[in-house]
Amino acid sequence: MKFQPYNRLRVLAVCFGICFSQIIFSQTNISIDTKVNTLLSKMTLEEKIGQMNQYNGFWEVTGPTPKEGNAKEKYDHLKKGMVGAVLNVKGVENVRKLQEIVVNETRLGIPLLFGFDVIHGHKTLFPIPLASACSWDLDAIEKSAHIAAIEASAVGINWTFAPMVDITRDARWGRVMEGAGEDPYLGSKIGAAQIRGFQGTDLASNSSIIACVKHFAGYGFAESGRDYNTVDVGTSTLYNIILPPFKAAVESDVKTVMNSFNVLNGIPATSNKFLQRDILKGKWDFRGFVVSDWGSGYEMIDHGYAKDLKHAAELAANAGSDMDMESYSYVRHLKQLVDEGKVDIKVIDEAVRRILRIKFELGLFDNPYKYCDAKREKELIYHADNIAASLDMAKKSIVLLKNENNLLPLAKTQKNIAVIGALANDKNSPLGSWRIGSDDNTAISVLEGLKNIGANITYAKGADLITTPTSFSEEVKINETDKSEFAAAIKLAKKSNVVIMVLGEHGFQSGEGRSRSKLDLPGVQQQLLEAIYKVNKNIILVLMNGRPLAITWANEHIPAIVEAWQLGSQTGNAIASTLFGDNNPSAKITMSFPRSVGQVPIYYNHYNTGRPGPKSEVFWSHYGDESNKPLYPFGYGLSYSKFEYSNLKIDDSNPKKIKITVAIKNTSAVAGEEIAQLYIHQKTASVVRPVKELKGFSKIKIGAGETKEVVLYLTDKELGFYSNNGDFIVEAGTFDVMVGTSSEDVLSGSFYKN
Repeated sequence: MKFQPYNRLRVLAVCFGICFSQIIFSQTNISIDTKVNTLLSKMTLEEKIGQMNQYNGFWEVTGPTPKEGNAKEKYDHLKKGMVGAVLNVKGVENVRKLQEIVVNETRLGIPLLFGFDVIHGHKTLFPIPLASACSWDLDAIEKSAHIAAIEASAVGINWTFAPMVDITRDARWGRVMEGAGEDPYLGSKIGAAQIRGFQGTDLASNSSIIACVKHFAGYGFAESGRDYNTVDVGTSTLYNIILPPFKAAVESDVKTVMNSFNVLNGIPATSNKFLQRDILKGKWDFRGFVVSDWGSGYEMIDHGYAKDLKHAAELAANAGSDMDMESYSYVRHLKQLVDEGKVDIKVIDEAVRRILRIKFELGLFDNPYKYCDAKREKELIYHADNIAASLDMAKKSIVLLKNENNLLPLAKTQKNIAVIGALANDKNSPLGSWRIGSDDNTAISVLEGLKNIGANITYAKGADLITTPTSFSEEVKINETDKSEFAAAIKLAKKSNVVIMVLGEHGFQSGEGRSRSKLDLPGVQQQLLEAIYKVNKNIILVLMNGRPLAITWANEHIPAIVEAWQLGSQTGNAIASTLFGDNNPSAKITMSFPRSVGQVPIYYNHYNTGRPGPKSEVFWSHYGDESNKPLYPFGYGLSYSKFEYSNLKIDDSNPKKIKITVAIKNTSAVAGEEIAQLYIHQKTASVVRPVKELKGFSKIKIGAGETKEVVLYLTDKELGFYSNNGDFIVEAGTFDVMVGTSSEDVLSGSFYKN
């Protein structure tokens, strides 16, 4: 074939790009910043803007190339070097195909980032994050993230949109399942552990992927718990509750930050200079890059902040949002905005430097195909070590809420056990939400787990939970009327010695877009529970859900309640081992359980009001029809062991490091793990402080009859707080110190800090 002059020039340009990358960027004696600046100097404005553009996977990459429409536009942009990252593309073959296009056919051969929602595992699934948080086991949480990174990297992914560190106090919000709960101290620790797990100690390793902390900021405070809704918080809440986990993430060297869908102070987060430039890139000196959430660029039009997509691009870029995910605003409008002087070229250069730096740190310029090893893909997915770690994390995430008369654990010799509930025989729902890389129906069901342990069981469904099969992108249709299978379940319960009832929410009832206005057992499950209770009161209620539920009736009537959440691949085995005592539960809840939905939002670290107690019969802060207290408070969780706290000591001889000691005795005949929790309350300050704040914890194993001393410390880091100007301050005053087994069951003392 005879080349036309244009084709000759294009071939030469591509060859130049490949040689340029290989010669300049493979040199180890040149700093990454120098490499970034060298590459930046070679880029056209269009190529720079391309690095700021992220597209969703848009065609079957092993099939024919797109010929028309939106997919063709994206494909053309890909070949012109106008795409910096893609998402929802996985599998070594697919990833390599796309990477080959940009490396071999674009002028400069800049490799792509491949992003994916790796939230609680990739193929091998761990418990939903809210469940894992209840373990308070930072090492296990880090290991879970590391294994997720190993599997994700094995299929070509090098960037996860996790962890979600949004603090939330409203169980109606569906995305509570994706975070660590209501406490900023614990949430900060857990987020940092996840980042360490994902990113590892060396980003150049092919088992490390970059993390993305989200959603910056305030998303968890959506009004009424309705996803994507307005956020309106004061500065004290912003600085002391919402922002600390993000700051901890930056201090943990997280490489990317995702902004949120909501407005804050009337400004959408995607175009919020205060958040992105003043705080994140200013005060905190964040050196990674900021990516928008899906389509949040064009959503500013719906917010009433941007008049059109071009205006949205201007606002977002100037505010510090470096990469646009799937709103097309940058790739279509940034060049014109620069030409018109509405966006300074320095803004573009800064964003592109941040993106390129991450690609260099990942080692993609040294080897664009480092995540494209078919052997790793085959060997590491569902590896036996991954399955074992999933089971371990699942066991550590189960919370024992009630155990009247020591009904649990069941004896291995227990006969005549009825198992009732559709969820007991479900292999899909236990996988939970946000598991788009996994395979459906791969969870060990509760029935399978009980059979694996050799339990003597008979099963009756009782009632369907959902009316039709459901998926991540569909609304869940709940059975609200069909009770036709009640009779068979009641008949079974009548002739059984003990009944295990497995009830709760479907795995897709929580997650993004899955808000609920009620927090009871959905569908006809409450009616089923009460019907079984009438004929057999010897019930163990196993809850499988993605958020705290209002289960006041169950707490008053059912002798044993196990909060099993959605535990991932090994759900059934973890639950069975717990019910029969092979696993002694130690987890404690990280979100308060309300007595009724009318208490929501409810959280332990609230402020005192001016009328905190019953100064009169009526005129104090209370409900006329409900207690102020939660059903189960933050930090609550039982064990088959019994722990007794005593001898709280406070040593403030070193004002820079207050030493707190407490003795914990296991008064039972069963060895177990206890999570000792340290709370403080500064009695008077320039900004009122919560009635208590978690500032330390220790998870320890204590043998039967053994006593152990736990030592915890308070430094200025724990004793200080943020002013309404965002400055961290430590003030003199009297501090109450509380140590105990939950946020409400504590020993107390105090000290004065000068």
